[in-house]
Amino acid sequence: MSAGRPAAAPGRRRALAAIASACWGAEPAARAAPGFVQRPVRLVVPYSAGVGPDVVARSLADRLAQRWGQPVWVENKPGASGIVAFAEVRRVPPDGHTLFVADTATLAVNPLVHATLPYDPARDLVPLTLLFQATFLLWVGGDSRLRSLAGLLEAARRAPGSVSYASLGNGHASQVAIETFARAAGVRLLHIPFRDAPAMLTAVAGGDVDFTAVSMHTVAGLAAQGRLRPLAVADGRRLSDHPEIPTIAEAGGPAVQMHPWAALVTVAGTPVAVLEQLIGDLAAVLAQPELRERAGQAGFEITPSTPQMLRERILADAAQVGPLVSEGRIVRD
Repeated sequence: MSAGRPAAAPGRRRALAAIASACWGAEPAARAAPGFVQRPVRLVVPYSAGVGPDVVARSLADRLAQRWGQPVWVENKPGASGIVAFAEVRRVPPDGHTLFVADTATLAVNPLVHATLPYDPARDLVPLTLLFQATFLLWVGGDSRLRSLAGLLEAARRAPGSVSYASLGNGHASQVAIETFARAAGVRLLHIPFRDAPAMLTAVAGGDVDFTAVSMHTVAGLAAQGRLRPLAVADGRRLSDHPEIPTIAEAGGPAVQMHPWAALVTVAGTPVAVLEQLIGDLAAVLAQPELRERAGQAGFEITPSTPQMLRERILADAAQVGPLVSEGRIVRD
């Protein structure tokens, strides 16, 4: 999908340069004094309580609490593609006692689309590990006029901007996924952002918005009631649990895959010894079969990584999003 990519705009080049030059590796402060973990740990989650990512975060928090002998409190701060959650980063002591669940929006997209942010991911955060990935499906309301993916694309080509989609905000992974799909298909869609998942899904189920992209488990209840209907799975193969749902390519669309991911980061300046313990403890907990099984039940695959692998994923996503921003598919402030 990189062929014919337009030249990067000056603002985009500056943002990418900042991410690349910092390489997400602002050197931490001197080695920590012993004693971590000394008090309860906060795990800040930029999603609504009860949705899939929150379920995984709470399962992770329970197991970290067992390992550390300290409570790990999950704090939900949804809204504005993670900006609400990450606005407090600069006020948090760099001691490892606050962890953040981050995604492509908070780490790679927001610096490209917002002229000002209350945080700088390259300066204020340090990567720990990838956490999980999921697979998006394209969903319409149960009574939608759009009976198939081919019909959706036909409608969008016939009247650009007449087909609407819902996401969780400008630059959110759901918007990035759909606009990547739309660009590959050569169509223009109308973006309707929402603050939280329940409101977004209610709007699609009620026909106020034409479609959205979320994982199977996120909408299991609405799908079982017939209020949401899947058009296609955004992967190279069908879901083993739902082989009746075609892939996007099989349904007449471009061969686009949509795998939203999440990662764990903490505050830059956290001492080396604390970072080393966090990385080691997270690796041990993420390897536990019980956690992997719980995540799987919520529709996610646990995908631990090194900090460097996370850095590389961030840079790759920033490069992918660049054309979407330069073409106005994702709006720059």
